[in-house]
Amino acid sequence: MSASAVVCADVGSTYTKVAAVDEVTGELYATAAHPTTVGTDVLEGLGAARAVLESRLPAGVGVSGTLVCSSAGGGLTCAVIGNEPLVTATAAHRAALSAGARIVRVAAGALSAADVAGIAETVPDTILLAGGTDGGDATVLLEHARQLAEAAGAEARLRVPVVLAANAKAAPEVEGILTRAGLSVRSVGNVLPRIGRLRPQEAREALREAFLTHVIAGKRLSAGEEFTRMVRAATPDAVLRGVELLADGHGEVPGRGDLLLVDVGGATTDVYSVLTPDAELLGPRAEVAGTQWRARTVEGDLGMRWNAPGVVEAALGEKLLTPDEADGLAAAVAVRAADPGFLPADGAEAAVDERLAALAITVALRRHARGERLDGPDGPFRGGKDLRQVALVVGSGGALRHARAGRGVGVVRSAIADGAGGWPLPVSPSVTVDARYVLAAAGLLAEVLPGAAARLLAGCLGGV
Repeated sequence: MSASAVVCADVGSTYTKVAAVDEVTGELYATAAHPTTVGTDVLEGLGAARAVLESRLPAGVGVSGTLVCSSAGGGLTCAVIGNEPLVTATAAHRAALSAGARIVRVAAGALSAADVAGIAETVPDTILLAGGTDGGDATVLLEHARQLAEAAGAEARLRVPVVLAANAKAAPEVEGILTRAGLSVRSVGNVLPRIGRLRPQEAREALREAFLTHVIAGKRLSAGEEFTRMVRAATPDAVLRGVELLADGHGEVPGRGDLLLVDVGGATTDVYSVLTPDAELLGPRAEVAGTQWRARTVEGDLGMRWNAPGVVEAALGEKLLTPDEADGLAAAVAVRAADPGFLPADGAEAAVDERLAALAITVALRRHARGERLDGPDGPFRGGKDLRQVALVVGSGGALRHARAGRGVGVVRSAIADGAGGWPLPVSPSVTVDARYVLAAAGLLAEVLPGAAARLLAGCLGGV
């Protein structure tokens, strides 16, 4: 009897990774990768990766379709505008990150002409406009809408899709101001309908739609329309969906509960967390910008290649390295930053990669758990996470997948044993590495074949 597999592809900035998954059982039949052909047409690299993949399929297995996520060309970039930094701008920033966006600017309060010009200079793919709780004062929100409308008339870089997730009472007037200026507007529910209640889902879906309908086509990654039709999500959005499915389970596949994913890339280190809501933090003790129980943070200065120097600098600032140790790593990180395709040639170079990965993960987890200082360098941390109930920590990224035998798990374990970071550590979690890169594939499958996606995760990450 023949079987059918779905090809799940992640077209990244550097590599295109593909996986063939049985559409019923979730069995992972084969994987393959090929350098992404951004310089010509990304379909060339995708086709090459798929050809290798199909040559590895067992006899009798056919391909029924292809699902694609992408971060090529920089993925989805977003500028966030809110009433003021502590509340609505923070809430909108968190919502945009959960949609897989790369935040290029956060602006709040009274905006000067220079502030608006600064937004334009970042050349965002989309703008997330938030402001006010439902029924609250709309003065600042309306002024932001007028400023955007006026600026878009003279500045082509601001004529991008706007997701409006603000004060519901004022939203129709705001939408009218923007649409009359020729801007494409998608109005959704407020990201912060009341103080302490964060609702990012509608904004997340609208940003995802903007990515699919405007961004992928606009990146000109492929000459035809086929690639645009194939892409279902930005890669970070697909990964978050995979993480959520792993935590929640589906049907007969049980969820793993509270969990963390740390993805160490060449340019950034991303942390995803799915946590059980704490009733105390939904009541009077709620943070003003709300608590995001399913969250993603992106550390743009922590990477294994392009931003390897940033890892050393950040680790030094966190007192994870002495000045002498940082000096000893300087030459190695310079080589990696200059040559993003660098691969360790021996055990000593592999050990440096493992050390950098451990430092990047440790700093990224500290920041994710502690939150941000929104009131300046001396203000309190806000938006932190209590990770003590986390039952599973998953490591991802080439540095961990290709680490020497067994070292990937050890690198992650060393980071979560960081008792000096001042953050609530997981108490006794299981630790694993997404060695076959299935979380993005599961996130793609989750929307159309959730049962197969859950079984894929159980088969590849369930035995820890």
